[in-house]
Amino acid sequence: MNHRVLIVTAVAAEADSVAAGLTSDTSGDPEAVSLPGGLSLRRHTRDGLRVDVLVGGVGPAAVAAATGTALAVASLEGAGEDPGKGPGESTGYELLVSAGIAGGFAPHAPLGSLVVSTAIVAADLGAQTPDGYLSVDALGFGRSAHPVPEALTGPLAAALAAAGLPHALAPVLTVSTVTGTAARAAELAGRHPDAAAEAMEGFGVAEAAAAYGVPVVEVRAVSNAVGPRDRAAWRIGDALDALRRAFASFASSRSFASSGSVASSGSVASVEPADRTVVLVEESS
Repeated sequence: MNHRVLIVTAVAAEADSVAAGLTSDTSGDPEAVSLPGGLSLRRHTRDGLRVDVLVGGVGPAAVAAATGTALAVASLEGAGEDPGKGPGESTGYELLVSAGIAGGFAPHAPLGSLVVSTAIVAADLGAQTPDGYLSVDALGFGRSAHPVPEALTGPLAAALAAAGLPHALAPVLTVSTVTGTAARAAELAGRHPDAAAEAMEGFGVAEAAAAYGVPVVEVRAVSNAVGPRDRAAWRIGDALDALRRAFASFASSRSFASSGSVASSGSVASVEPADRTVVLVEESS
């Protein structure tokens, strides 16, 4: 049976880099697979490992919808392959990866380096109050973080180290508005001092993964520093190349198969869907 991995990016350029890494040591072309809603994914299959690459859109909402579609289709396929399981009980995927480029927090993640998430955090999902920011957890409306166990991050970090690629193991923040000022960067760093990167999709991917019980990790290549927008300092090309090299290292070392095996063995507990019961509380003035 193939180990099955779903990789989700925001835009086609990121997916191209991921796909180039996956095919760097093989001449085989990926299979195009159509999904509902006008989506399509690239399917790479070799040596008992199937990796699907999906362009999910920019931002947590778009990518959550796209990821959910891919997982729903795979769930129905899984139920057909295993009559003992109904829709939603088997997605066919053992691991889900949110991948792309990102802003890096100094000094944790310099330009061109890679970040493997130890947690995927919704950094602006909450409320501003006179006393400061309150996360959605503090408000009692859900969760704002998905921890990623070392059993998943370990094989990926080992592959990057073996390839000589600079990387950090740290939380990755998801925001709906990219940071563009020093004050905002300082605020985020103050609330999340261990965070190494900021992007826009990880938490959306993680929420979809959790709904289907699939372990999830985020991998980011740093193209710019979090803070004032200085286009002249951006290194998008270098980051995309780092992303390609990262996924080439994962493919050649079969890190995905290792992580997928750990996940499917039950050694990694999947995250349960959050209780979506919302209690509205009127704040006293």
